Amino acid sequence: MSKKRKWDDDYVRYWFTCTTEVDGTQRPQCVLCNSVFLNADLRPSKLSDHFNRQHGGVAGHDLSSLKHMPTASDQSETLKAFGVASHEDALLQASYQFAYLCAKEKNPHTVAEKLVKPCALEIAQIVLGPDAQKKLQQVPLSDDVIHSRIEEMSQDILEQVLEDIKASPLKVGIQLAETTDMDDCSQLMAFVRYIKEREILEEFLFCEPLQVTMKGTDVFNLFRDFFVQHEIALDVCGSVCTDGASSMLGGNSEFVACMKKELPHIVITHCLLNPHTLVTKTLPTKLREALFTVVRVINFIKGRAPNHRLFQAFFEEIGIEYSVLLFHTEMRWLSRGQILTHIFEMYEEVNQFLHHQSSNLVDDFENKEFKIHLAYLADLFKHLNELSASMQRTGMNTVSAREKLSTFVRKFPFWQKRIEKRNFTNFPFLEEIITSDNEGVCIAAEITLHLQQLSSSFHGYFSIGNLDEASKWVLDPFLFNLDFVDDGYLMKNDLAELRASGQILMEFETMKLEDFWCAQFTVFPNLAKTALEILVPFATTYLCELGFSSLLHFKTKSRSCFNMSEDIRVAISKKVPRFSDIIEQKLQQKSL
Repeated sequence: MSKKRKWDDDYVRYWFTCTTEVDGTQRPQCVLCNSVFLNADLRPSKLSDHFNRQHGGVAGHDLSSLKHMPTASDQSETLKAFGVASHEDALLQASYQFAYLCAKEKNPHTVAEKLVKPCALEIAQIVLGPDAQKKLQQVPLSDDVIHSRIEEMSQDILEQVLEDIKASPLKVGIQLAETTDMDDCSQLMAFVRYIKEREILEEFLFCEPLQVTMKGTDVFNLFRDFFVQHEIALDVCGSVCTDGASSMLGGNSEFVACMKKELPHIVITHCLLNPHTLVTKTLPTKLREALFTVVRVINFIKGRAPNHRLFQAFFEEIGIEYSVLLFHTEMRWLSRGQILTHIFEMYEEVNQFLHHQSSNLVDDFENKEFKIHLAYLADLFKHLNELSASMQRTGMNTVSAREKLSTFVRKFPFWQKRIEKRNFTNFPFLEEIITSDNEGVCIAAEITLHLQQLSSSFHGYFSIGNLDEASKWVLDPFLFNLDFVDDGYLMKNDLAELRASGQILMEFETMKLEDFWCAQFTVFPNLAKTALEILVPFATTYLCELGFSSLLHFKTKSRSCFNMSEDIRVAISKKVPRFSDIIEQKLQQKSL
């Protein structure tokens, strides 16, 4: 019987460690390629030969951190301790990382096995050699594997969000909106805002189809079933912000009625990003007809492929910047303002094109009164676009949003006074084309009437949730006049104590309002709770609109049949999957 060779710690300089079998036989294993050799190869010449031949060994490597590996069962854990993943761990990690990137970039699952992996194998063969190609070949990247990986990561992200919701010290805010995808299937999307540690977080909650009808009760049942399925009480919701869908909106809608019945104290708010619709509903007859004329012109050009191609060729010929017009849509608020601006700036060129095509829209389009109305509408909707754009961001709360709306509405009286004096400074497009006093008098009367109606509509439509004087300490507890607070108010003493702290004043001046009140939870819990109950509710459905944009990438003609909720969660969630936990669980399942 041949003599068994013994491991020497000096062998680690060749990137080898030792595995010990049940009978005590020691065998060398390369930590770079996981190759395990015979006990007879446990000598410097053999190890050095492998290191130099297979891995381009370079003298001077200090590998003293490698330790003796006592048993084969400890191999994976020992390699992890060395900072080197085991072969199986590395394959799984590569597979999960690619699936994660695939979902983040909203790519089809088949892109891995049809494009990425073949390309990677060719590159490895050319640049790194056949050994590297063989290793890459073992990475599982089939369509089914990628789909499975994304599902597992999605579930892990959802678990993290649900854990945060359960741990939140206050009731959470919900953002809820509905859209119709390319298959005419109604999709309900929800985001959640909650408190974790010293900050307010916003996270994707779910995207689920409404199978048959889109009534308020259907929306409520789907919403409630999600919480029931995940064993979370519905009363964890403190507020819900909805879009303009009739099944959700309004004090008498079915959804609101169901929510109020289930949760009497819940706060229901309407998305503040829809002033364009309100403006359109308050337009006088002539202004509304002008808007509809613009829509008909756009549809004449864009709705017919030959006209659209001729329109682009015509603009290329005369060298004009705008050759592509936007469709008018009801649900994408900025499109209406953009098309009005584009049509006004391209008025002469569009007019020439309509003449060239002998369109019956020419008479309405050439009318001087129409052009004046178009200029006013382009100016007004440009102001509305700027207002909406200022509220299109994450972290927007109802207080900040209503301040922006209030500031916008306060401009109306000043605009009216200037318009009455024939001063059109606030409407530059209109000012540009008004050439006579008679034209100014006619349009001034219409604008004044419209601004008065618009001001009343804004106050009635967006008044819910405005802060009363006694609650404005939430915005600035240091400049707030305590005389507005009743002496019987339990937190008045806390407010006085908070105002006396110079350190807290410095925090207030350097932190965001929401973060400041989160930081006060340990010192002034009652004040912080009251303030955050005002700041946590969503003001808009902006996150849902972003989610619907992602939906367009997932629900296409070639991907119309698959369930996309898992992919969307991985793609737009701010949470990162816990890869190490997922892989460890996967390995344990395989070993059972």
